[in-house]
Amino acid sequence: MRRVSAICAAAGIAISALAVAPAQAGYYVIRWENTGICQIWNEDLKYKPVEWPSHYKVVSKPVPTLSAAMAVQATMRQQRHCTL
Repeated sequence: MRRVSAICAAAGIAISALAVAPAQAGYYVIRWENTGICQIWNEDLKYKPVEWPSHYKVVSKPVPTLSAAMAVQATMRQQRHCTL
């Protein structure tokens, strides 16, 4: 009986570990105030961008992939919200 309980407990732990997948880091677009340049930033990076000599503003919602962030950045350039 103890073996069956131990096997069930081990199976439960293994299944719960597989079910909890690590969250993917997202990307978002930031815009620098002094130049108007929009840049893609990864949320997985440890540090935020250095705000000297200019400040930045987050101008998009987080998106899951780099290609989606590039599409957001291209759209903002076409709408003249970004200079580069």
